[in-house]
Amino acid sequence: MSLDTVKPSPGFLEHLPIEYRDLVEHGPYGQQKKVTDLGKFKELGEEHPMCAGCAMSLFIRLVFLGLPKPEHTVIVGTAGCGRLAISQGNVPFVYGNYGDTNAVATGIKRGLELRFPEQDKDVVVMCGDGGLVDIGFQGLMHSWFRHEKFTTILLDNEVYGNTGGQESGMTQKGQIMKMSPRGKKDDKMDMMGLAKVAKLDYVARITPTNPSRVVRTVKRAIHVAREFGSTYVQAYTSCNIEYSIPTPDVMQDAFDMEKERYGFEEIISDRAKAYLDEIEKKKKKK
Repeated sequence: MSLDTVKPSPGFLEHLPIEYRDLVEHGPYGQQKKVTDLGKFKELGEEHPMCAGCAMSLFIRLVFLGLPKPEHTVIVGTAGCGRLAISQGNVPFVYGNYGDTNAVATGIKRGLELRFPEQDKDVVVMCGDGGLVDIGFQGLMHSWFRHEKFTTILLDNEVYGNTGGQESGMTQKGQIMKMSPRGKKDDKMDMMGLAKVAKLDYVARITPTNPSRVVRTVKRAIHVAREFGSTYVQAYTSCNIEYSIPTPDVMQDAFDMEKERYGFEEIISDRAKAYLDEIEKKKKKK
């Protein structure tokens, strides 16, 4: 996992598929791309088998753009809709067993720190509410309370979208699903509140309505995780299939949810804020 992993041996580049040559010559490795650059360079993830109009696939695309150093990043995920797109990206992807993503990420991050003490190696957990909040809850919480140095991103579609529409811990109370015909009886789990209890230095709730904000949030979360430990980003990524949202209305749904109950929230500790301010100052000087 370095820039060298995508560089072919001398003389072989011209014989490789055009997609690979574009990735080597015009990819985001070793440089920072902006949202306004989308469509002008070879992205880390461009193809996936997810549903048409899926907000989650858009959010994952923006996460790839937000990685500070994609050539030094490992993403950990598990079963669920998100891995269909994440696994197609040109970033090392570790498919954990269902429920152990944060435990796997802990081992990977600690190992990378020992093997590469002079180089930042970022680990990002990214999966849905089943993999993180329901079945993966124990590993998630223990990694938070230990302040393991990696970022956790919850793709919150508020349902088990990959397995037929069962309710999850993140489904809204009273919501009727195909496999929950009587409606959910319990409240949606307050993962933002639990992140605060764990005293994480950076916590954010976001929707894909503002791409630049998503990219900035991902960058901030990863930078803070490098220095202080666990960070958490909770993203509303609606399931247009299980919630019967017409494809043209997916983004309008995101805007509606943002206004109704999923407004942007960013919680930063004092030390994390000072650290991020210093990074911004260095960036402006460059």
